[in-house]
Amino acid sequence: MDPNRLIEIPIFSHLSDEEAKRLAAFATETSVADGQILMKQGDYSTELIAIQEGTADVIQNGDKIASLGQGDLIGEMGLIEREPRNADVIATSPMRVMKLTHWEIRRMSDETLDRIKEIVAKRRQDGVGDPAH
Repeated sequence: MDPNRLIEIPIFSHLSDEEAKRLAAFATETSVADGQILMKQGDYSTELIAIQEGTADVIQNGDKIASLGQGDLIGEMGLIEREPRNADVIATSPMRVMKLTHWEIRRMSDETLDRIKEIVAKRRQDGVGDPAH
């Protein structure tokens, strides 16, 4: 993945050039078709997904609970806390996403991990949470 595309994602925008290059080497970019399931409720979290382009809906127990778009993260809470997903995430348009597995997350600097954990804590405080945790 191009490090410049990685730092376009808000959570990774403050990475140093060196860290962006290192993380970009492990990140994968992929296309997602409209209607494709990105995450399934009940599955264990194995990856974090950042939406670069497109939209998706979060469906929990058959009810739509959120809509996601460019710059949104999916699955970071479950990944960090190693818990099952609490919702399905289904593409509502063609998408371009960046994925990092739990192995790549472990290679991040403490500063980047702390930033992700801060986002998780803020979402919980605001009552938002990771819609696909």
